[in-house]
Amino acid sequence: MMTDKKLVVGRFTLQATDALILATLAGFTLLALVFFWKVEQWWLLVLKNITVGAVILASLLWTKRLSHRVTRFSARTAVVTLSYAYLFGAVDKLQLILHDGWLDAYILDFEQYLFGFQPTLWAQQFISPALTEWMMFSYVIYVPLYPILCGIIYFKHGETQMEEYFFALGLTNVLCDIGFILAPVASPMYYVPDIYSVPLDGYLFTYLGELMRHYLHYKGGSIPSPHAAAATIMWVMAYRYHKPTFYVITPIVLSLFVSTFYARYHYLTDPIIGILTAYVAIRLSPLLQIVWDRFATQRTTQPEASTT
Repeated sequence: MMTDKKLVVGRFTLQATDALILATLAGFTLLALVFFWKVEQWWLLVLKNITVGAVILASLLWTKRLSHRVTRFSARTAVVTLSYAYLFGAVDKLQLILHDGWLDAYILDFEQYLFGFQPTLWAQQFISPALTEWMMFSYVIYVPLYPILCGIIYFKHGETQMEEYFFALGLTNVLCDIGFILAPVASPMYYVPDIYSVPLDGYLFTYLGELMRHYLHYKGGSIPSPHAAAATIMWVMAYRYHKPTFYVITPIVLSLFVSTFYARYHYLTDPIIGILTAYVAIRLSPLLQIVWDRFATQRTTQPEASTT
């Protein structure tokens, strides 16, 4: 269970989520420096990471002065959500620091051995505009669900519970980022795009899903599936804090799992590992919170300033 322990260092008041984001930025920066010859424009990545870290620290000074509940919630949600989005993009250049190429062939061989067929190809027999539209809806609606569930938790239960949600999401994202480096997989649409013969035709949400593929995704970022991992966290937190939302989003989350390989964003292996990654994050979060509480209690250098 999340607590409200904060680390106060000088003028900065850090919560566990802030520490996780800043530590990940530092880790990515260190990797870019150590493996600079394998990281395209490593110096630019380092500068971006430092800049983002500075912006996050500045936001801590700004947001703690906000007393209006809605304004405070909006600012906090924006900073954390955009930070997670940045980390997802920042790990792109680090994916091949340990391997000389993509490992898709191993995934394709594994799934062929396990199932006797390629799941993303097998799914073609079910493709229709209506089903594709629903799958793309499930995939795209994940984006607004991210802050909406945050708002539900915050306004029904409070900031501490919202931070528990943020921390679990952040830990899941970081574990996914580590997975991208340990097992870099390009994804079906980048590694074997020519094997598909049935187009993914649909309507509005299909169009939005393809926009996401084109502008927000990149080669890699596949194992674990961050979509499946984060959606699992949302599902668990909805069950924990707002059962009506849990029941509403259950068919969406289950469809999202399928959409990841139906729409060829991922291999079938990716969302399965994504769900397992979310489980690990949920189990680790309370243990890491205990460590954070002890660290924050021992290292805080001055009382927390009032936010009112």
